[in-house]
Amino acid sequence: MGVETRIRTGRPEFDGLFPLVRSILDRAALELVIDAQHIRGCRTGDARSIWIRDFSDMLRALRHVEPDVTSAVQHFADTQAASGRIFDSVTTFPERPPSERENWTKYVRVPVEADVEYRFVKAAYLAWQATGDDEWARRLLPSLERAMRYVTGHPWYWDRQRGLVKRPYTIDTWDFAYTAGRHGWLQFQVTDDTYWGCMHGDSSGYVEAFGLMARLHRRLGDARIAARWDAEAATLRAAMNRACWNGRFYTHFVKITPVEVPGVDEGEQLSLSNPMAINRGAADHSQAAAILREYQRRRAEGRAFAEWFSIDPPFPDGVFGDPRLVKGAYVNGGIMPLVGGELARAAFEHGFEQYGIDILRRYYALASERGESFLWYFPDGRPSTVEASTSPEATPADGWGSSAMAWALVEGLAGVVDGGRLFDAVRLSPRWEAAGVNDAEVGVGYAASGAGLEYQYRRRPGLITIDVRKPDGDSADVDWRVLLPHGCRNVAARCDGRSLPVATLQVEASLYAAFASRLNGETHVELKLGGEA
Repeated sequence: MGVETRIRTGRPEFDGLFPLVRSILDRAALELVIDAQHIRGCRTGDARSIWIRDFSDMLRALRHVEPDVTSAVQHFADTQAASGRIFDSVTTFPERPPSERENWTKYVRVPVEADVEYRFVKAAYLAWQATGDDEWARRLLPSLERAMRYVTGHPWYWDRQRGLVKRPYTIDTWDFAYTAGRHGWLQFQVTDDTYWGCMHGDSSGYVEAFGLMARLHRRLGDARIAARWDAEAATLRAAMNRACWNGRFYTHFVKITPVEVPGVDEGEQLSLSNPMAINRGAADHSQAAAILREYQRRRAEGRAFAEWFSIDPPFPDGVFGDPRLVKGAYVNGGIMPLVGGELARAAFEHGFEQYGIDILRRYYALASERGESFLWYFPDGRPSTVEASTSPEATPADGWGSSAMAWALVEGLAGVVDGGRLFDAVRLSPRWEAAGVNDAEVGVGYAASGAGLEYQYRRRPGLITIDVRKPDGDSADVDWRVLLPHGCRNVAARCDGRSLPVATLQVEASLYAAFASRLNGETHVELKLGGEA
């Protein structure tokens, strides 16, 4: 029997958050049968189909509860074009009833999107971590390589002059382009009139994907190819930061084709991929802190019930071709739990622990009231509706945003990060001190393999103890980053009675104890605290 993913602290906003997200993911579950093969995934919040872009992010939480994390990834690989292109989505259900009744198998690729292939790599990597299936990953590697080369070699998606990913002028990572009124509705196609540019979220996504390719190759035995992917990630990161960073956050769209959108200050537009750039490793700490402070500043302005803007300020009403895309609706300034979850995860990692905790508490209060979570909300707190959206549905089972919140809870606050696969290399960063939690019991497991890790955290005057175990008895390398009390001047670490060398790391105003140990089944760690306030 595997490890159940759970948080037990006596605080409902922490203990209840993961079960709440699990119930949302259960409602979002979708199974398709194609060519006699069962494909398990999660539907997007606004359509009854599996989109690799949503699914790849949902896997950050879904893999803790869903035994089948590979069939959807494998299907996108099996239907890959010879060029390397990956489909966006697949469904066997009518998507726009009653006008559409056909239950044929339907695949979609939106030409204006440049993000699909990096999401494919991310999904494959997360599924591999959860299953530990090296042979499956090895068989998949050629598909992953083709996907990466498709983007970096395609004239629609790669700008050779800047060394950046490019796309038509969309709202962040979304799938319809600005046409200056030249098209009658939403424009999903590339045409002679397309306005081109570089949206930072595409490049940050490929920075992460290139790094994941390096990790996979290194783990599977090819250090030479791994080094090449690491170098490509570093080159892209540098180019992105030169072109897109404006000193406070990443500029929404760096234009290649000159165009001005009347009625919006594009230089002030803060778009949803900013916190993602932090979590993908594209932003350094100073950039991460600047982005987090920018969101805090905009929250303080009080223009919305939450600062989790899809984009702020929004574009004028209807300029992307649909009159329902008014300011504050959907991806034109709607409030998205997805953004909040990414912000919380980034906050925990960069010394803004109280901000991360505040986001988790606010989301729990929002979603637990009725057990519902929507893809987006209006700034006044009203949830999305079919009538107000460009999408065929607006269900209260948003797996994308809810899973981001669960990810922030598990990896951010509880601090369990799988740095290898099956938790054989773990970074353990319990941050319960920031929440005022003195006793916590945490389990994090993968439903596909049963692998997992459990720990008990105890905080007493002058002492922190942490008992960690892997119920399967396997060993793991543990990289410890334990949040210390404010004012702690020194710390001594012991592991199973033996002293360990320990350093203290300052992250903004937060202090962490940093050390390493080897976990062989179970271990007991003590941190003796000196001079705590």
